[in-house]
Amino acid sequence: MVLCLLGGFFLTKAQVQDTVTLVLSLDSAKQVAMEHNRTLKNASLDVLKAEAVRWQSIASLLPQVTTSLDYSNMLGYEMDMKGIIIPMPPSGVFGITTSIAISGAQIVSAHLGTIAMKMADISQRQTEQQIGNQVKSIYYSILVMEQTVDLLEQNLANIEKLYETTLKSVEVGVAEQVDADQLSVQVATMQTSINATERSLEMLYNSMRLQLGIPADYPIVLSQSLDELINFESALNLLAEEFVIDNNYNYQLVKENTRQAKQQVNLNAWSYGPTLSAAYQYSAKKYFTNAEGMMNMTPPNAISINLSLPIFSSGKNFTTLKAAKLDYEKQLNTLADTEESLYIQHSELRYNLSSAFETYETQKKNVEVTQRVLTNISNKYEHGYASSLDVTNSGTNLITAQNSYVQALLDLVNAQIALEELLNK
Repeated sequence: MVLCLLGGFFLTKAQVQDTVTLVLSLDSAKQVAMEHNRTLKNASLDVLKAEAVRWQSIASLLPQVTTSLDYSNMLGYEMDMKGIIIPMPPSGVFGITTSIAISGAQIVSAHLGTIAMKMADISQRQTEQQIGNQVKSIYYSILVMEQTVDLLEQNLANIEKLYETTLKSVEVGVAEQVDADQLSVQVATMQTSINATERSLEMLYNSMRLQLGIPADYPIVLSQSLDELINFESALNLLAEEFVIDNNYNYQLVKENTRQAKQQVNLNAWSYGPTLSAAYQYSAKKYFTNAEGMMNMTPPNAISINLSLPIFSSGKNFTTLKAAKLDYEKQLNTLADTEESLYIQHSELRYNLSSAFETYETQKKNVEVTQRVLTNISNKYEHGYASSLDVTNSGTNLITAQNSYVQALLDLVNAQIALEELLNK
């Protein structure tokens, strides 16, 4: 049974055992990764965590309310005040206290929490971009490997046909055994290349399963071909794209780190600032025995206001503030270096993409030529105008050309992905 994956559709491992096959287009593969990739899930959790920490800082600026209930029993003790006996009956006190404390450091901490939440959000979007690009790269790699296996199997079939023909020729004395032996080596070499490519293909499928967050034994079929996906015009258009550095996630993170370092300076500067606190307390005392006329010294209402200002900290606040300022200067240098390096990286990635396209075009022609050469040599060999060594050499050249073509195609795809990631496309 074959199911087409739509949106958030996800199957459990138990269903995999029923030989369900997952048919994936590139877009649906990305969608599954966005919903089930565990690295991306952790990035989402980091956003929620940053938001919770931010609200912790905000909550410290808001009034805090506590309640208490106390019970005391003097076990019949009576106080003797110069002949006046005062009983000490059991009693309970119910209290509610509302307090608030405000300082500049708390306000700065709230700002730091906002910056941390924004950084977590940027990191999540960057992770989404990276996961999507990894899925795209693996998807293309699988298609290229499958195409390679098909080409190798076609070549193997041709070589095997020549080998069978040569064996018959040897039997009738028209060809020598050494010719058949050379072709058998070529057949074995081709089969080894196919086996190695199929193992690499299975590793790529496992990498895809890991990105999608699905079990290792989950059958996958890719529904799109290279011809459908590869758009050389779109890739080359990237060369003319303007690089807006503020769109780059790495730059955004470094920029927010710089803001964070600046706020750390402000936070430590407020260690010299005052703290204003206020509290209101309500208390109600209840005696549990007949205590008429008892003196109640517990005030029902009380208000307190406090303003504190640090005077001397033995240089601790000064050195902490100085360290924060130095960190901020370092972060400014890092920001400047990042900006320059990203512009340089943009130039390098444009060069890489242009070179990768030229190499791809060359290797594509090379494969076409070596394929024609092998076909031509094979025909000549069948008619006795070429040796088995010529067939072997042309077959080896074709394998080399195909490997170079595969690498050139992957380099082109990866160069395009790298430039798209830098440009945040």
